[in-house]
Amino acid sequence: MKKTFWIFALMLLFPFCMQAQVVVDTPEETDEDDVELVDEDEEDDEDIDDADNIDDEEDADDEEDIDDEEDDVISDEDIVVINDDDDNKDDDLEIDVPEGLTFEVDSLLDLYHTQHFLQPDSSCNMPNINPEYTKEEFMERLKRLPTAIEMPWNEVVQKFIDRYSGRLRRSVAVMLGTQNFFMPIFEQALETYGLPLELKYLPVIESALNPKAVSRVGATGLWQFMLTTGKQYGLEVNSLVDERRDPIKSSYAAARYLRDLYKIFRDWHLVIAAYNCGPENINKAVHRAGGEKDYWQIYPYLPAETRGYVPAFIAANYIMNYYCEHNICPLLTDLPAKTDTVIVNRDMHFEQIAEVIGIDINQLAELNPQYRRQIINGNNKPMAVRLPMNYVGPFIDNLDSIYTHRADELLTKRLEVAVNEAQPTYTPTRKTYSRSKSKRYSKSKRTSKSKRSRYTKSKSRKKRSSAGRSVTVRKGDTLSSIAKRNHTTVAALKKKNGIRGNNIRAGKKLRVK
Repeated sequence: MKKTFWIFALMLLFPFCMQAQVVVDTPEETDEDDVELVDEDEEDDEDIDDADNIDDEEDADDEEDIDDEEDDVISDEDIVVINDDDDNKDDDLEIDVPEGLTFEVDSLLDLYHTQHFLQPDSSCNMPNINPEYTKEEFMERLKRLPTAIEMPWNEVVQKFIDRYSGRLRRSVAVMLGTQNFFMPIFEQALETYGLPLELKYLPVIESALNPKAVSRVGATGLWQFMLTTGKQYGLEVNSLVDERRDPIKSSYAAARYLRDLYKIFRDWHLVIAAYNCGPENINKAVHRAGGEKDYWQIYPYLPAETRGYVPAFIAANYIMNYYCEHNICPLLTDLPAKTDTVIVNRDMHFEQIAEVIGIDINQLAELNPQYRRQIINGNNKPMAVRLPMNYVGPFIDNLDSIYTHRADELLTKRLEVAVNEAQPTYTPTRKTYSRSKSKRYSKSKRTSKSKRSRYTKSKSRKKRSSAGRSVTVRKGDTLSSIAKRNHTTVAALKKKNGIRGNNIRAGKKLRVK
């Protein structure tokens, strides 16, 4: 039974909540005008009022620059369709599922903490059936949630509740176990800055509670920070360290970011939407909606994924509280040993620590996900290493041995190198030709080049004249939407482009004429 369960387990676990030692800046009461943030889109200044200096998450602007990679495959399964009129499919509104709900997480099944600290609850005998409820029952449950943020019901919210309670129910079971590690960290960070605690469920839809998650546009970690935003909020990112993956530091950075967004929009639904697509896109949507500042009124003008983001957030709050009503059994959590941090003042490799004090290197790596290449760059500045409590003493006692153990083999960056100053010696080879041969060869070569040039130009003109019209696939496009925009059919698109199935990739060019 245990083996069968792990085939379906979908989430990463991480024991950071125990004795987390972190220094955070004390939140100060500041006026809205005191917030100093960075604006990266000068062209849209007239659309941005109070958000002129806040950093864009860049997700929407970078979508067309995504390489043709496997992560960019857009499947019809990742799109929610809302139709108010069953007889008029032209009015269908397509909504991209937030990326956190579509992450491929099969590779996480072998991670250290997934194997060691979660197990199925053998006493949970609920049938694996998702009961059906009325609209009024869902509304009543959302009403009972003890939240400061509004949790309304509508058809879009229901689509995401159905997704969590249906096809993602095993994922929810794992997240219910995983939350015992992460939620205390999230709650403490949010409480520090006086924010609603229900925001702790944002990482559920951002990263599926995976601290190593990376989106197709580069957003990283539990809170899916873009590079510029992470650095703006104090997270160090370089070739060796990425603190966006640090659950504690990224949680406090996310709390500060959410606080600053609220000072601008004064509406939590707009704040949550801005966290997904950037404040500039929210201001554009408000402008296009005639100044409306209600998320549900600017809804048609939002990016496709952001249209599903707030509904997914409401659905996450629902399912994490009412999982029993949908016969979802949470995984049992074995809380790991308490952890603590030690400071390192010189460069050190994970293998040095693991081999000297006997800790499992996989456990060490998962306790310290911010180190990208298993190298702790203590030469740059004092760096913290998190260890289980029972390994802290041996680490301190054997610190000198750890520094010297296989150092020449594992830490190969040279401090000084000698330059080879020897003068190169070589004898150039010279080829001789008779004068008559050289002239004939030169004339023949020029004639050949001229013919090739004329042939190439002629061929290029023919190719351009015979080429049809092409379009570039944008994020959220499907074959049906492209066919409709270009007055053709899905069958014609498939035939012209040799497409089998319904999957297309963002950034790919398709012939439409």
